[in-house]
Parts: sequence; structure tokens; C-alpha cells
Amino acid sequence: MQCKNHADRPARHFCASCGIPLCADCAEESKPGIYHCFQCAMLTSVSDGTNRIQDRKERAVEGKLKERKKWGPFRYFTLSSGVLILVMWGVILFGGEKPPVATTNLASNPRAFLFMVDSSIKRYAHYEKKGYPEKLSDLVPKYLRMDNGSRDDFRLLSYQKDPKEGYRLSLAKETPGEKAVVLSPKGVQYGSAGGGV
Repeated sequence: MQCKNHADRPARHFCASCGIPLCADCAEESKPGIYHCFQCAMLTSVSDGTNRIQDRKERAVEGKLKERKKWGPFRYFTLSSGVLILVMWGVILFGGEKPPVATTNLASNPRAFLFMVDSSIKRYAHYEKKGYPEKLSDLVPKYLRMDNGSRDDFRLLSYQKDPKEGYRLSLAKETPGEKAVVLSPKGVQYGSAGGGV
């Protein structure tokens, strides 16, 4: 049998793909003992190359999947921190004690009421920009939260708007034996209950 490409040479091998007879010069050995003609060798090398590229892509995807499956200390830290933050916000928003239902009786502690009204007067002067209020009822409800029935508690206090000092706030009735407290923008002034400041 003669080589298909060279009629003067005897065929030594046959193409593994198309089966044509080939001489030693025309045969391409792709793998040990497997010979191909030039065209079939080109086709198998190109198809092997695409298989190799596909194999590389598959290996890369598998490597990425393996990387995704691995959880390191940073991911555990991030997950635990996120859970703790969510729990904390849940406790802040939905947990805790309810505020007391009953309102406090301001008449039971007139000195505390005195200082509470003083801070409300200062807030009024700061935000309203028109000085101090003419009367204490101007503070309600924006600067001092009180019920309508609690407005009678203002009788416990003595308030005078003063052009020099700004205002003078004190208890209307002082308890005998205690120091009299007079509040003004300059601060707290003390005196005896029976005498002046």
C-alpha cells in the first residue's frame, strides 16, 4: 500500500481518525503509538486545546467554590458581631421596662420642682430669643411637660421677671429652719428662711 500524499513511498502507518495510509514523513504521532494525518492532527490538537481550556475553567470554578466554603476567623467575627448588634438593637427597641404610668406628684418635693422649672426657663430663653417668660404658664407644654391639672403647682413658686437680673425664682412658702433658695440667671443664692437673701 502506498502513502496517499506520496505515491512513490510505501505506507507505514494509518491515520487513527480518517484511516488513510501514511508514510513515515506524513504521519504525526499525537500520542505514543497513535498516528494522524496532518489535518486530523490539527483538529485533535485544537479540540484538545479547547478541552484543556474548559478543564482549566472548571478547575477555577471548583477552586472558587472551595474558597467560598472555607470560613476563616474574620467571617466568624463578622457574623458574631452582626448578631450581637441585632440583639442589642432588639433589646433597645423592644425590651426594657415600661415607663411609669403614674405621674410624679410635684407638690411632694417642691425643691425638685423649683430646679425643674428653672431649667425650663433657661431653655425658653435660649430657644425663644425673646428673653425670659412673663409668667410660668408660658413654659407649658413646650418647655415643661405638665397636665392641665398640674398647673396649680405653680402656686408653690414665686416668679418675678427682673429687668436687671433677668428673673428671680424661689419657693412661695419656705419651710422654717431651711435655707431659702433663690434662682436667677447668675446662679443659686441662699439665705435664711426668715430673712432676706
